[in-house]
Amino acid sequence: MKHKESVKMWKRALEVFPGGVNSPVRAFRSVGGDPVVIASAKGAYLTDTDDNTYLDFVNSWGPLILGHGNKKVVKALKEQSELGTSYGAVSVQEIRLGEFILKHVPHIERIRFVNSGTEAVMTALRLARGITGRYLIVKFDGCYHGHSDGMLVNAGSGLLTASGDISVASSPGIPAETAKTTLTVPLDDEQSFQKIFELYGDKIAAVIIEPLPANAGLLKQRDEFLKLVRDVTIRHGALLILDEVISGFRLGISGFAGKYGVTPDIVTYGKVIGGGLPVGAVGASREIMNHLAPAGPVYQAGTLSGNPLAMAAGLATLNAMLEKNGYDKLSDLAKYLGKEFSKLIPSALEGKGYDMTLVQEDSLFWFSFHETGAYEPVRRVDRIWNKSALIYRHLFKALLNDGVYLAPSAYEVGFLSVAMETRDIDLFLQKLAAAIRKSPTLQEMETPEA
Repeated sequence: MKHKESVKMWKRALEVFPGGVNSPVRAFRSVGGDPVVIASAKGAYLTDTDDNTYLDFVNSWGPLILGHGNKKVVKALKEQSELGTSYGAVSVQEIRLGEFILKHVPHIERIRFVNSGTEAVMTALRLARGITGRYLIVKFDGCYHGHSDGMLVNAGSGLLTASGDISVASSPGIPAETAKTTLTVPLDDEQSFQKIFELYGDKIAAVIIEPLPANAGLLKQRDEFLKLVRDVTIRHGALLILDEVISGFRLGISGFAGKYGVTPDIVTYGKVIGGGLPVGAVGASREIMNHLAPAGPVYQAGTLSGNPLAMAAGLATLNAMLEKNGYDKLSDLAKYLGKEFSKLIPSALEGKGYDMTLVQEDSLFWFSFHETGAYEPVRRVDRIWNKSALIYRHLFKALLNDGVYLAPSAYEVGFLSVAMETRDIDLFLQKLAAAIRKSPTLQEMETPEA
């Protein structure tokens, strides 16, 4: 592939944005090389400024569950843009989307729309502190809950070199006093979690967790551990916040909580519910949500909250998923991916000095690299093999040059979309097998010449 125009555009970007990007992972720092610059997208494919096309497994980091340029979403956006792009007042669109979500998520009775997943989490934490009168928050190593100060403590992808101290910030610019309001514990560690509550239980306002951690690998948790988290919070009077910014409305119409029966006190959403436009949301019982202003004393506001364009795109997306049996199609695609991966990839790995396992949860997937024949489910970020980023870098580059766009980080997940067909999965796996065969062995990768 030629990237002449992308190189030109990237140089321009470097003169405009810090590091050339408006979100760090887009800069390709962990995989090396310059990013391609996207000009357009349609269905399951991206097109860059050199007219190269890429089968897209990033899908805007999850929101585009229907793929790019879905006709129903585009129609909804065109119709809404003619009616106005922003009102700064209560709108029909936000009421309709709010009603839709409450109808399909039985464990929430009120919802507040905001502009991002970060803002949703920030609001949920303030709400929990306001209700309980406590100040400490417990989070888990490797779980990412946006970039508000209190949550950048042992956070997810891109922040994996942080100290293991329970109150050390993952970024400069965060006061030590702020970091100390967040206690971190490892995932899948019942003893450490219980110990935190033994020490600080009467000061803990809430526990926040991605029920399906998907920002530092796909770290599927045991049901028993999630149940323990729920039981301990109830016993100590702390609230449980499920961060479903990724899993919400992707793992079925009611997300993780509805599918697996872990009932939170507060849930945060984003991504899918905006259909590709900026959005976030906080949901809970009527009693909890009525603590938010203007019904209650906990303040939150936003000029563009409930933006009618985002609301229209989100409602069109969710309706399309139900009308076209979208979740069934995604489930079938995921099963097909798993089946064909097991047929094609093991032989390609022979003699490479490493192995890889496809970790899946419906339309989410991740490559777990490990020593040959030594796979165990990875449930904690510190259990991800330290060779993973090196191996992934080689495969990422080969696939990108062969027209497959994966996340530019070994720690990020891939997303299937309804726009994909089994032929796209076949194409992907054939190119993945070819990339593995052409790539160096692990020993060669670890030499300076590789």
